[in-house]
Amino acid sequence: MKAVLGLEDGTFVIGQGFGVEGICSGELVFSTQMTGYMEALTDPGYTGQILMFTFPLIGNYGTDLQNFESSGVHAQGLVAREIARRPAARPSVAEYFSENGLLGISGIDTRSLAIKIRSAGTLRAALITGNDDGGEAVRRARAAPQMSDLDLIGRVSCREPYRISGPGRRIAVIDLGVRRQILAGLERRGADIHIFPHTATPDEIMAAGPGALLISNGPGDPGAAITAIRCIQDLAGEVPIIGIGMGAQVTALALGGEVYKMMVGHRGSNQPVRHRDGSISITTQNHGFAVDEETLPEGCIISHRNVNDATVEGFDAPDLGIVAIQFHPEAPFFDRISRGIP
Repeated sequence: MKAVLGLEDGTFVIGQGFGVEGICSGELVFSTQMTGYMEALTDPGYTGQILMFTFPLIGNYGTDLQNFESSGVHAQGLVAREIARRPAARPSVAEYFSENGLLGISGIDTRSLAIKIRSAGTLRAALITGNDDGGEAVRRARAAPQMSDLDLIGRVSCREPYRISGPGRRIAVIDLGVRRQILAGLERRGADIHIFPHTATPDEIMAAGPGALLISNGPGDPGAAITAIRCIQDLAGEVPIIGIGMGAQVTALALGGEVYKMMVGHRGSNQPVRHRDGSISITTQNHGFAVDEETLPEGCIISHRNVNDATVEGFDAPDLGIVAIQFHPEAPFFDRISRGIP
């Protein structure tokens, strides 16, 4: 199947399409992970974006449905150097895309595109499958809305509150696009989890009697999470608050800090983070915004930094019982959350 990927700067590349014929547009971003491609594609944080993998072969172990981070693929489209046609398990990525009405392109030089993005910053793009009209792809890329103009959180947040019962500490979660693994990590530790939509009010959350409040990851501009920001402002000091991923940025905004859009962002499962004690973790990340540490109020302490560019990866506000981390948390952090202790 013919396919073309066009960028807003006028670049277009022609390759082989897979999935179904169609058109999609969004920010073109790249992930450096070598495995976990389906976890990335199903991460609600990629809503509104076309996801490109820098690792040259995608799909060698098929589509592992049990590791989805949501009910289905959220990325607008998939860009890869090569898609495995004979994977170790079925369905293949190409088969899954065909069965679920998704769009992808392969057979292109993803390295050169990654270099372009690193030099020029994130670019809007359009993917057309079933057609290789580069001019049309560029026109559609330029016509695509900016990320800040889209209500992406509203697309992925739950519509109604729901509960995952457990015998342990009661945790309230504001769902801005929460990944399944975050809820699973709390569930394995016996937490009694109450999940609320992004429109939930402080009164609705406190009516559940939570021992802690978690602000989840999600897509798009953190400034769009207006109700969650107000919840943090109203509840800070009353209940421990944990921000994860975009939830960390939303927490910073609630405290009067600022965030900024990064030129490229951090995406992948091999992002190095230095902890305050000097230890380093290799983490999973997906974010295009970062907290401006100079704007954080007095009393906030930087707890984590990215090793590559020294951007803020986490901060604490001990007097308010607030902990925020930019990366996907590991087991010790889940232990702390499930105990309700930031």
